[in-house]
Amino acid sequence: MRYVGKWLGIKCFKHDGALHRIWDRGLVLDNNDDFLVCATKSAKVVESNGRRWFTSEPAVTIFSKKEWWNVICMFKNDGICYYCNIASPCVVDNGNIKYIDYDLDVKLFPDKSIRVLDEKEYDRHKEQYKYSEKLDSVLKFETENIIEKMGKREFPFKDEIIKEYYDNFLSQLAK
Repeated sequence: MRYVGKWLGIKCFKHDGALHRIWDRGLVLDNNDDFLVCATKSAKVVESNGRRWFTSEPAVTIFSKKEWWNVICMFKNDGICYYCNIASPCVVDNGNIKYIDYDLDVKLFPDKSIRVLDEKEYDRHKEQYKYSEKLDSVLKFETENIIEKMGKREFPFKDEIIKEYYDNFLSQLAK
């Protein structure tokens, strides 16, 4: 379980390799063959244009190593909000979790409603970065797969498991 208990940076790239966004660090809570889980609280974020901000909610993020997504599970006043980035499987390199963001996002709200976001941005970047038909097919398949998982409340869209991860994070911070 390499990296568990360690702080890693998080770097998000675009298809052409350009840096898109950086989170200063996340504490790794779990790491297995399928996914890496980390948590943040008031993480500093730096955008590619230099804008800096801090996350307003604590979050647990599940980075898939095999499927094309990662999910930010944000703790809001009315419950957990799941923000799924359709993205390349993650890798860990030089102390950073790295992935490519493909713009399509799917959000599961605490009231169980689901919304697909950023479809126009995806279409624009598909042309700009010249996504192959195969890549486009994979990304659209993953979007439908995520919507199905959300509807069935399959992992990682299970509040109980995410709360356990967050409690673990809080106990790690208290040490």
